[in-house]
Amino acid sequence: MAGWFPRFLLTLSSLILAVGGVMHAAAYGKAVAAITESNLPVFFGSALKAFWLGDSATMILLAAIYGWIAVRPRAAAKSVVVLLAFLPASTAVLLYAFFGAFFAAHMLLAAAVLTFAAGLQFPVFGHEPIVGEPS
Repeated sequence: MAGWFPRFLLTLSSLILAVGGVMHAAAYGKAVAAITESNLPVFFGSALKAFWLGDSATMILLAAIYGWIAVRPRAAAKSVVVLLAFLPASTAVLLYAFFGAFFAAHMLLAAAVLTFAAGLQFPVFGHEPIVGEPS
């Protein structure tokens, strides 16, 4: 049975991703300025802009999904929550590979570990009663 602790872990993960997504989106202007000053072909500059905002949107959407599951744990089974942990984990691995020890990678890894730990405590099929949730 999942109790308050996995919900807390998901809430914390959600907050980390929301803050990260907003910080990333706020830096978009600097990214655009750097792209404009570079000699990148237009296609690659446009792709970088799209990926920049896409990464911000992904973090904010994941934050919303994690928050929803924290509020309504019956919305997702153990396997779904565990699999959702791999989204920020995979981005963290890529950041470590290309940037090294970068604070954004640390934030994403923390969100992934918290989500994975929460998922391990969820019911297998999502049908078992959840402690503290009204029927």
